Amino acid sequence: MSGNIQLLSDTLAATKAEGRAALIAYLPAGFPTVDGGIAAIKAAFDGGADIVEVGLPHSDPVLDGPVIQTADDIALRGGVKIADVMRTVRETHAATGKPVLVMTYWNPIDRYGVERFTAELAEAGGAGCILPDLPVQEAGLWREHAEKHGLATVFVVAPSSKDARLAEITKVGTGFVYAASLMGVTGTRASVGAQAQDLVERTRATTDTPVCVGLGVSNAQQAAEVARFADGVIVGSAFVKGMLDAPDDAAGVEAVRALAGELAKGVRGQA
Repeated sequence: MSGNIQLLSDTLAATKAEGRAALIAYLPAGFPTVDGGIAAIKAAFDGGADIVEVGLPHSDPVLDGPVIQTADDIALRGGVKIADVMRTVRETHAATGKPVLVMTYWNPIDRYGVERFTAELAEAGGAGCILPDLPVQEAGLWREHAEKHGLATVFVVAPSSKDARLAEITKVGTGFVYAASLMGVTGTRASVGAQAQDLVERTRATTDTPVCVGLGVSNAQQAAEVARFADGVIVGSAFVKGMLDAPDDAAGVEAVRALAGELAKGVRGQA
């Protein structure tokens, strides 16, 4: 069975045709429980997210700040497994018909087996993977299996990336390019900053692949700011924080739905 890279590309093309950026939400699988995580992702889509990244909880998440680390810890202590991540992808895609990716570090895939992981992700209806710690020059095995199974390979670029390095990454990445808006880890911030726009412009000079910006966006105003120059706005920590701060799981799901609605207005310039 082939994965949904085409659905991802079509979704980003459709939002561009509407004259707006896509809203991409990130939520970890298994947080606060597997069923609770599935409910939260469905709520993000219901609220207005176009695409969702499902985080594969990891014990050493080098790109993630304290909010997502806390959620990952809850999921891991709850016993979340890769099978639960696949179930999360399967059920959320089946319920919505929208593109669902997995964001994961390389080690869990390497241990699980690349062929097994890509085949299962495609079978679940997944659109691809974001691999923040996999160097392009070491990605040959992953890319071979991802291409075979119809999955996008999304690489991360940062403000520190030189132009030659950007070209090297965008030459082989598919789906979209994940532009980290600033150096550091995920988390909400007071402003996203000019670094992000410069990075998007430099990345676009090397590719026609959509460029989506993450790290730091937490409200509709920031989403609107980033949407003016990016093809997609990625929000993670703000969703997770809303769930962590909620008095119970049901309230957490509603917090996700409400924030997605606000951010959806932001990317449409209605904030």
